[in-house]
Amino acid sequence: MAEAPPTTLTSGRAGRAIRRFRITVISGPARGKSWSEARERCAIGSHPSNDLVIGDGTVSRFHCELTIAGNAVRVRDLGSRNGTLISDVAIADAKIGGGRVLGLGDSEVRIDIDPEEVRLLASERSQFGQLIGESAVMREVFSQLEKIAASSATVLIEGETGTGKEGAAEAIHDASERAQKPFVVVDCSAIPPSLLEAELFGHEAGAFTGAIDRRIGAFEQASGGTLFLDEIGELSADLQPKFLRALESREIRRVGASRPVPCDLRIIAATNRDLRAGVNRGTFRADLYYRLAVVKLVLPPLRERSDDIPVLAKHLLARIGATPAMTAELTTPDYLAALAAAPWPGNVRELRNHLEQCVVFGERIMPSAPRTAHSASEVDATQSYEIARRQALDAFERKYLTKLLERAGGNVAAAARDAGINRAYLYRMLGRHGLR
Repeated sequence: MAEAPPTTLTSGRAGRAIRRFRITVISGPARGKSWSEARERCAIGSHPSNDLVIGDGTVSRFHCELTIAGNAVRVRDLGSRNGTLISDVAIADAKIGGGRVLGLGDSEVRIDIDPEEVRLLASERSQFGQLIGESAVMREVFSQLEKIAASSATVLIEGETGTGKEGAAEAIHDASERAQKPFVVVDCSAIPPSLLEAELFGHEAGAFTGAIDRRIGAFEQASGGTLFLDEIGELSADLQPKFLRALESREIRRVGASRPVPCDLRIIAATNRDLRAGVNRGTFRADLYYRLAVVKLVLPPLRERSDDIPVLAKHLLARIGATPAMTAELTTPDYLAALAAAPWPGNVRELRNHLEQCVVFGERIMPSAPRTAHSASEVDATQSYEIARRQALDAFERKYLTKLLERAGGNVAAAARDAGINRAYLYRMLGRHGLR
C-alpha cells in the first residue's frame, strides 16, 4: 500500500486540510514565473496587488481567481478584457483538474495540483464578536480576525448579502486598541450620491441649499476610532478620487470649507460585489481598490458552512426571544436538517428572518427546497392557509428580488428603476427577506 503523502501544517492551530496547487506561466512576457503557497486562493492579473502578477498588456488588471476545491481547481474569470480560455473556449466559472493550461490574453499558465496537503490556520474560538460558528471554515475566519484586530491596517471585507460583514467590522473594532473610541457606520448604498460627500466629510453652513448649520461628517465623527463603509462599491465616480485622497492623507475638507481637517481613524470597507471586476469595467478606480484591500477578509456564505446551522439557530432564537417550547420545536434534528438543506441566498440574515417568522406564527415553517426555487403552485396543505399563502408569496418575492439584484449588478437604485418601484419600498422588501 502506498504511503500517504505528507501533510504540511501552517504555523498555529490546524484547520481544514487542502491540496497545494501551483501555477506556472509557460508562455508570454512573464514566462517562467510561478506561484505556490499554502493558501486556498490565487488571484492573477497585471495589477501589483495580485498574488501572481503577469506583466502582459493583454492580461487584465484583475484577470481571474483560482481556488482549490478538493482534487480540482475552480477558475473564475473576473470580467477580463480578453477572457480566460481553456482549449480556446472562454469560461466564466469552471472546475479543472491538474495539468490543464489556461489562456490569459497572449500568456498561458499551467495548473498543477500537488499530492501534498496543507492545513489552514484555525482559531479555537466558536465566536468572535457577533459572528458565531464552530465549522472549520469559520474558525479560519476567526483566526484571520484575531490578526486583523491586532493591526491598524485598512480592511476590505467581501461576502454575500447577509453574511455578517458589519458584525465582522464591529468585532475587529471591539478587539482593537481603538475599542473605546467611536465605531461609525455609513451605508453607501442607502444615501443618494449627491448627499454622500456631505455625509462622509461634513459641510459648512451655507455650503449648499439647505445647509443651515455646520455638520460634522463621518470621518470626523470616527476620529480616534473606526469608520465602517458598507457597500463601498456604490461610491460614484466623482466621489472616488475625493475618498482616495482622504484615505491616503487621513484628512478631509468639509463641503464649502477652505482648510483640511486631520482625522485619526481606521477604515474598514465592505462589499457584496467583486470590486476587481469593477476595476476591469472602469467603474471602480484601481488605485482606490489597492488602498482599500491592504487586508482582505472573505466571509463564507451559509451554504458553505451548513454545519453551523444548529448553533446559529439556537443563538438566533435566543436573540429573538423565543420561548423554551418554541426553541425546542425549532431545533429538533429533522427541522435543523431541513434548515441545513435550504439554499439561504440571504444567508444568516435570511435565516434569522425565517426563524422570527416561525416564532411570530407559533409554528414551524418549512424553508425552500435544497438548491431549487420554490414554485408558487407548490403548497403544503398541512399548514394553515395564512402560513401557506405567506410562504408561497415569500418564495416568489425572494426569487424575484434575488434575480432583480443580479440583473442590476447589486445596485439597488438601478434595481428599483428596472422593477418600476420606489427605492425605499425595495429596501424594505430586501430587508424583510434578509437580502440587504
